[in-house]
Amino acid sequence: MRYFKFILFSLIILAPALAHSQAVDTLLTIQQCVDIAVKNNLDVRKTGLQLQSAQVDKNQAKENMLPTINGQINHGINNGRSINPYTNQYVNQSLKFADYSANSDLTLFSGLQNLNKIKQTSLAYKAGEMDLQQAKDLVTINTITAYLQVLDNTELLAQVENQVKVSKQQLDRLEILEKQGANKQPNDYYDLKGTYADNQVSYVNAKATLQTSKLNLLQILNIPYRPEIRFEKVASAEILKQTNTSDEIYATALNQLAYVKAATLRRQSAEKGVAAAKGALYPTLSLFGGLNTNYSSAAQLNNQPIQYWDQFKNNYNTQVGFSLRIPILNYFQNRNKVTLAKIDLQNYKYIEENTKIQLRQNVEQAYMNMANAYERYVTVQEQVKAYAESFRIAEIRFNNGVLNSVEYVLAKNYLDRANLNLINARYDCFIYNKILDYYQGRLSL
Repeated sequence: MRYFKFILFSLIILAPALAHSQAVDTLLTIQQCVDIAVKNNLDVRKTGLQLQSAQVDKNQAKENMLPTINGQINHGINNGRSINPYTNQYVNQSLKFADYSANSDLTLFSGLQNLNKIKQTSLAYKAGEMDLQQAKDLVTINTITAYLQVLDNTELLAQVENQVKVSKQQLDRLEILEKQGANKQPNDYYDLKGTYADNQVSYVNAKATLQTSKLNLLQILNIPYRPEIRFEKVASAEILKQTNTSDEIYATALNQLAYVKAATLRRQSAEKGVAAAKGALYPTLSLFGGLNTNYSSAAQLNNQPIQYWDQFKNNYNTQVGFSLRIPILNYFQNRNKVTLAKIDLQNYKYIEENTKIQLRQNVEQAYMNMANAYERYVTVQEQVKAYAESFRIAEIRFNNGVLNSVEYVLAKNYLDRANLNLINARYDCFIYNKILDYYQGRLSL
């Protein structure tokens, strides 16, 4: 009984702390979202594995410069007519034999194949690093965009909720007048009732849009959807128009963006691949050496079997020398490899060129989007000011009975629509600014 009392007491004491911990877990900042997205993104993980593979290729290219060392041991039994490995004479008996050898080979020259292969794989590894950075950058910009979209829809929902509140206040006022018989224009009540219903529908739609944007963000984070998760509001920054031109942003992006660097590095790697393939057309000079010894149960001296370890020491021999391999005709494999390497090089040149073309087009599109969004934002600001004053006057006149409901609803709708457009324009500016910051290598949260 005491045990259960202790558990109950502990739960009562810890309940506030647990509730606080849960509340913290359900509030995410934009930095936390980016960190979670990068950590959970499978494309980032896959690119990381590809980078590890490139690291192995790079290490192997360097290790190909080392000598090869191999050992071999043979043990066996011969029955019948065979050669005595000790005397090199034929014997007709059962004998045991053993061979031991160690050999080494070092390539001194092979048309610089190994050196060019090292450069090729090193450049490919650097390209892999850029691929990994690009994967992270892409997840980051997608997360930021989705996060800002959630905040945009959150503000839109709050604005629509305020519209519902204003409509409800006016409807309640007219409902009182209607009951008191003081409403001189009964159609005003029904006009406001219809407007209130329209605002409620807008609220339902805005709420659904917000939930959809939250779902999209959480899917980018690769975590299950939980409706209670909230997102911290980003500190409002001043909306500024980009001072750099589209050409200036493009020029900066060429030197900053990881995927552009990756395309250039792969083209450079392919150039070294051509040089490595050409190296196979040249002779190969190698240094080789070896150690050998053997044993035979048929070995005798003065009609006495020679012991195993004595043979092991006495039969010891070494060899050292140079080997020159000259390629003359090998099914034209080497020349075809050079041709294929040149084709790969041309392909990577096209990829690099296309990457730069796509970059320019993307920068131009983002720059135009930003310019249009900023112009729209400035214009809508003035529109909101005008409609806000118009609605203020209309509301006073409507409350005093000198303005009909149609004109009042019209003034309210103009202001409502302008406020929604202002929210959208502001967040469009935020998003397009972040995209242009990304192209300039200064993406910040």
